[in-house]
Amino acid sequence: MDVGRLRVLREFADRGSVTAAAKALHCTPSAVSQQLRALQAEVGLVLTEPAGRGLRLTDAGRTLVVHADEVIAALDRAEAALDVFRSLPHGRVRVAIFPSAALMLLPGLLHRLGEVEGLDVEVRYLDMTPREVPELVADFDIVVTHRDEHAEPFPSARLDVVPLLREPLDVALPGGHRLARRRRVDLTELAGEQWISVDVGFPVDDVLRSLAVRTGVRPQVTQRINDFRIIEALVAAGHGIALLPRYTLAGTWSRRIVRRPLAGIRAARLIEAVLRTGTGTRPPVATVLELLHAEAEAVTRKA
Repeated sequence: MDVGRLRVLREFADRGSVTAAAKALHCTPSAVSQQLRALQAEVGLVLTEPAGRGLRLTDAGRTLVVHADEVIAALDRAEAALDVFRSLPHGRVRVAIFPSAALMLLPGLLHRLGEVEGLDVEVRYLDMTPREVPELVADFDIVVTHRDEHAEPFPSARLDVVPLLREPLDVALPGGHRLARRRRVDLTELAGEQWISVDVGFPVDDVLRSLAVRTGVRPQVTQRINDFRIIEALVAAGHGIALLPRYTLAGTWSRRIVRRPLAGIRAARLIEAVLRTGTGTRPPVATVLELLHAEAEAVTRKA
């Protein structure tokens, strides 16, 4: 089978349409369609079928995509191994990371990367929901993302998921709050409070919603802001309470807010590195994953 056509099939599977695959491959939609038809003729099976105005993969197409991932990853590993003999740099690794993880991990990670000769790492700072991650993996070698620990894991058929850390979520209260002297706070005691949360669909709000389901207490969210530093400032000013990650923030307002764990219930987000199956075996990518692990461990030790 032609490897170039397998790459086209993979892009079509990741992007969901011929037009999006063509844009990613810097070619025309007709060229993508031609390559898909040629691959079908080559394997002697129907790989795509009509779906509305577009196409979707058949069962045979989905099966071939999984094996295409393995073939392309093996070729990438071979290329990386040969780079050593060509005296070329170890290679370029594209990383996407969500904002609060960048705040927590990126300064130390960049110091670690600076000690590795020949590694070219491009980091993009992106706000992302869990449902957007599989599409981002098509554009980046590593996607550092987060999800509610009680949420469904990412699908494993075409994705590798590398756990980095579990970050507990604590209730942040203004310093003079009636519950500020408690060692732990029961969610039922916060039923009448005004909450500040992130946008719907983002993991910390997912945690708040799952807590509501498990306890029957429905928090009243009055503001939605996707920057924990702003949320911290609003809590410090007495505009509400919030669920905030334990390790990420040690900001300007830390002395004016009180952080307390929830009583009798686990609340945390999982921070994970997600990548295409097989990508993590490429030496440059494996090195970045190793350094991410080291930095995540350093953060949890300091907390």
